This record gives sequence, structure tokens and C-alpha cells, in this order.
Amino acid sequence: MQSVARRIVDRDVLRLVRMWLKVPVEERDDKGNRRMTGGRKNNCGTPQGGVISPLLANVYMNRFLKYWRITKQGETLRAHVINYADDFVILSRGHAGQALDWTRRAMMRLGLTLNEAKTGIRQARRERFDFLGYTFGPHRFRKDGHWYLGASPSKKSVARLRQKVGDLLRPSNVGTWTEVKDRLNSILRGWSAYFSYGTRLMAYRAVENYVLERVRHFLRRRRKVQSRGTVRFSDQVVFGELGVLRLRHVHVGPLP
Repeated sequence: MQSVARRIVDRDVLRLVRMWLKVPVEERDDKGNRRMTGGRKNNCGTPQGGVISPLLANVYMNRFLKYWRITKQGETLRAHVINYADDFVILSRGHAGQALDWTRRAMMRLGLTLNEAKTGIRQARRERFDFLGYTFGPHRFRKDGHWYLGASPSKKSVARLRQKVGDLLRPSNVGTWTEVKDRLNSILRGWSAYFSYGTRLMAYRAVENYVLERVRHFLRRRRKVQSRGTVRFSDQVVFGELGVLRLRHVHVGPLP
């Protein structure tokens, strides 16, 4: 609230923000039991899923970034911070250990702790790391096998997309094929718009193969086709006549 009050002086707005922070939240544990969290006695954090939480997280995270700039850690550690909300990577030339130690101390001063399960040091020229859905680090060129530093959609990002597609193409979906196809294409177009950078051909192929399999299974059940449907719902039919978006046709130019 002190961070917010540095930017906002309107008492009514500040009161509204406090109400957001104190709202009780109903959650369910792994066994499905209901429990209440937050509430008036809560004095730490923001409610999970709260509409104001992403904004407040950025306001608070800015304190860390400002402290980084004021103490000139970028010059001292020959480093850069790249962040999106509370997710960040520090790129350093030869001072990664010092950067991590400094970050831990700075976060403690702010009352925060690093997620140690997701925190580590990587030699970026020899080891890969994931950030914002991409995998960064060494990649092998398919044609001649040489290595280069690049980026590609991470395995988790592909898996999440597969989950979305699978959830859409469930037998319980009784929408018309036009509705289903339009929703499917919207999902694929949005995903490919984000993952339009770097090496993406293998990820696109994996997604297309899964989409073909799920669409074929979905339409076989709907139209009561007895065969496996490989002819009636072939690659050319699904991505042609039936109008499903082919990711490799979305972006102009070669896919490395």
C-alpha cells in the first residue's frame, strides 16, 4: 500500500485497493475440500486470481528493479535484468553467482523470497533454460548439425496447447463443426502469434500432428465412421476442405 500511495493520493481509490487486498477467497484443496483464505486479518500478499493482483505485483516488483538501477548492479555485475511481471532472468557475463546472491538479499529486504524450485544458474551457451514459454540456449541446425544460440517454443508450452485442443475436441462438445473449427483456429492462431519468433518448425509439426489426430478422432465419433478415418479425414482434408488452420502457413517465409 505504501508503494501504491506513492503514485495515488485519492483516498477512495486507496480504500478500494485495500478492499481488494482484504477480500476473502474460497479455495479447494487436492481432495476437493473447501477452505477460506485472505480476509480482514490477512496482511501479506494478494488474493490468487484477484483482478488487481497483476497490477499490484508489477508495482511492487518495480521496487526491485529500481533498487537494481540505483545501486548500479548492471555495471558492477556486467548484467541485464529481463522481466515480465514477477518472472525474470538476469543475464550476466561472469558474475552469475554474485547476481543471484545480491538478488536473494534484495528480495529479503522487500519481504519476498525467490522460488528456489524455479531458480538456478545456467551457462547459456551450453545449457538451455525456459522463460515466458520459450526455451533459450543451444539449438542444433537440422540440415548440417551445427549448434547455434536460439529460441524455440518450450515443451511445456506445446503441452499446454495440446491440453487446450484436447479439451475443445471432447466428445461432449455438441457445437456445430463451424463453431468448433472457428474456436480451434482461434486457439492455434493466438498461440502461433506469440510463438512466431525463433526456431519453431519442430514445435509446429508436433502441434499439427496432434491437431490432425484429435480432429480425426472427434469427427469419426460424430459422424459414426467405422474406419480409422485416415482417408476420409486425411491431412489434406482436415487442413484444406475442413478449414483447420495449418500453423506453417500462418507466417510468411521459411521456418528455421
